[in-house]
This record gives sequence, C-alpha cells and structure tokens, in this order.
Amino acid sequence: MQPLMITAAICGAEVFRADTPYVPYSPQELADETVRCRQAGATMVHLHMREPDGAPSQRAALFAETVALVKAAGCDILLQFSTGGAVGMTVDQRADALKLRPDMATLTTGSVNFGDDVFLNSPPMIRAIATRQRQFGVTPEIECFDTGMVDAAVRLMREGVIAGPGHFNFVLGMAGGMGGTTAHLEFLRTLLPDGATWSVAGIGRYELPLAAHAIDVGGHVRVGLEDNLYLRKGVLARGSFELVAAVADLAAQAGRPLATIAEARALLRLP
Repeated sequence: MQPLMITAAICGAEVFRADTPYVPYSPQELADETVRCRQAGATMVHLHMREPDGAPSQRAALFAETVALVKAAGCDILLQFSTGGAVGMTVDQRADALKLRPDMATLTTGSVNFGDDVFLNSPPMIRAIATRQRQFGVTPEIECFDTGMVDAAVRLMREGVIAGPGHFNFVLGMAGGMGGTTAHLEFLRTLLPDGATWSVAGIGRYELPLAAHAIDVGGHVRVGLEDNLYLRKGVLARGSFELVAAVADLAAQAGRPLATIAEARALLRLP
C-alpha cells in the first residue's frame, strides 16, 4: 500500500475568528501553522490567503510572503495554492498567484451550490485556470464535489487540456455536494482513470471517519480548519496541526507509514 499523504487545509475562505479563535489570518500565522502541520505529519499544505481583517484574498503578494516565511523556517512541506479563492472572485483573481509556481494548485471541474451561493466553475473558467496552470508548470489537484466533476476532468484529459491520470480530491459532506459517506467515496473511486491518486476531504463530522476509511483502502487525506473545526464533539481543534496529528495516529494504528516529501513527489508526479 502507498505511504499516506496528508494535506493540511489550514484556513480556507469561509472560516472566521467568530467561528474559532485558532484560524490563521496573517502570513506569519499561516506560516507558523504550516510548520506545526508539517511537524505533525502533513506532506502538503493547501493555502488560501486572508487580508488583515480576515477577508478572503488571492493576492499574490500575500502568497509570496507566506511562502517565504515557510521556507525561512526550513520547512520542506509541499505547497498547494487554492484557485477556488472565494465565491464571486474572477478567474484572474483566483489564478493570479500561479505565477509563483507552487508545487500544486487546485482545479475545481464543475459548479456547486455553496451555502446560499454558487461556487461557479463554467467550462470556460475551468479551461482558463487549467491553461494558466500549464503556462506556469503547476500540477493540478482536481477538486470534485460531485460525480459529474470526475467525468468533466476525464474529458479534459482526453482533450489534452490537463494531463492524466491526475490526482483527485473528493470533498464530501458539504451542503450542496455529495454526502459524506463511505458509499459515496467508494462510488467516486470507480470513476477514476487507471493510475490516478486520490484523497478525501470530509466536511465537519465526516472528516475523521472518511480519513480512517481512506487510510484503510489506500487513499490519501486532507484535514484542517478549512473543512472542520472540531477534534471531537464539542472540542475545538487548537489548529489544523491537531487534526493532522489525529490522522497520523490513525495511520500508525493501521500500520500505514506517512509519505516522505520525496515519496509524495513521486506519487503526485511532481517535477
């Protein structure tokens, strides 16, 4: 079985200090949390940015400052930028930081209801972001909230818009997308191209149960405050690092080793 890759999604765009005091906002806070997650066992960090007041941001300058602080701390974690940003952002806003050439960046291959809003990803928008990723040599992580998004990604591979077999991340349990059950996850796995790698991000109470299932069946895991605030019922995680550590403990109990950075690069086909 492949060694386990854990991705830490440390702040997102929808979690605020009113929800938890532990969500990082500033580049220094994001960098410090990234280092803690790496020490807890994370292989990759999934980054969104925030303005000083906590408002979601995709400003390349904030990504650059955060990355510089992570590297100055001697942290070798893989860097994955969000191109989802926040609901309502333009393609140019969402893709601007790709010019910094992170190891990976997300590519959501369809639209989905998101609370009372719509996270819009029309085919032209998807192609535009994929083209920008290819321009800067950034490997996409294909984000799927529903089955049609897997099908859309496979079509893009057939057309040569993105390279196959790809790495997919299934986001399950969000209102508006597929439910957070193992049955949903198992069905999604049947749609993947041969040779694809995958991870699962369970939302809220689905996070750790889906993580445990992924560990058992050979997948990979994304956890963090972007997706879930609680370490267990009624107990706030003091940061994404505690959720990473919980997954690392599950992996140890299952006898599955954590991936080294070199192993993760090979599994994800990163340069």
